[in-house]
Amino acid sequence: MSARCSLVVNGKAVRVSTGDTPLEAALADGVIAPTTGLHGSHLLGQSSGPSPRRAQARAHRTEPVKLSMPRPAASEDMLAFAEVRSAAQVRRIGTVTQIAPLGAHVLEVVVTVTRRLDLEPGHQVTATFEGFEPIDVSPTLRLDGTTELNELVFHLRVGHSCNPVAHALGEEILLGHPVKIKGPVGRGYYRPGGGRLLLVGRETGFAPIWAIARAARYIEPIREIVVVTGASDPLDLYMRPSLDWLRATGVSRITLVADRTRQRPPDVRPGPLTAHLTGLKTTDVVHVAGDASTVGAVEVLAAAAGARCYPILIPDRL
Repeated sequence: MSARCSLVVNGKAVRVSTGDTPLEAALADGVIAPTTGLHGSHLLGQSSGPSPRRAQARAHRTEPVKLSMPRPAASEDMLAFAEVRSAAQVRRIGTVTQIAPLGAHVLEVVVTVTRRLDLEPGHQVTATFEGFEPIDVSPTLRLDGTTELNELVFHLRVGHSCNPVAHALGEEILLGHPVKIKGPVGRGYYRPGGGRLLLVGRETGFAPIWAIARAARYIEPIREIVVVTGASDPLDLYMRPSLDWLRATGVSRITLVADRTRQRPPDVRPGPLTAHLTGLKTTDVVHVAGDASTVGAVEVLAAAAGARCYPILIPDRL
């Protein structure tokens, strides 16, 4: 297969290398240009001059080269989603360095790897705790937004139907337990640019939602963000410190939802998440993370509105 291909953007031929998106190729050739963002940095798609190709690892490009056909009258930033992908996942070796409770049924697990793993917010990885079957989990940040470059922070749900890994935490799995990491996995990762950003997470699905929301506030501080997150039990709404930070940075539309009414605080609304996801537009970008039924229901709503939707499936047992 050739390492390069060509496409036409705004009537001009552009050469694309494997591992670059068409948008990045258009930026490099001066067809479109970046915009000034936070701290004077340039974001993709708007400004006065061409931008060099982004020097970013492409290990997470997990599919063969594919160029999607843009819809008629599509804006230039839509080219970012006609992705050019190469093949290979990266493997890392690490150990468990922290286990801490976040809520009644949620634990925060920190795995420190020997070398940093390049991930986009919203990516997943396959984690194999020694002696247990592999699980797909979503790296995130601590609730206060902190993490180290060689740390992977996970939120795992414990309970009667939990995964054996979560059940073993603090017993068979202690600090120093070996872990093998392979990734990235999935396509629900954060993509700058576009319309309103709607972030929907259920239970530990909040983990990738928090990573995406935090990144978006720094990279696109003026982009409108809507957050809807919930749990079956109000006691499992462990994400309040993170939501407080989002409010302080200007995210005003944040909705907490719980199925059960027991001990439900006044600011927590009843019912399913989809009941509070209204007024979707065709320009919206939706990221949803949770169990299969939640992800499926949100995908249906997004499709009906013509909005782009990026699912992140969290197995029920996690």
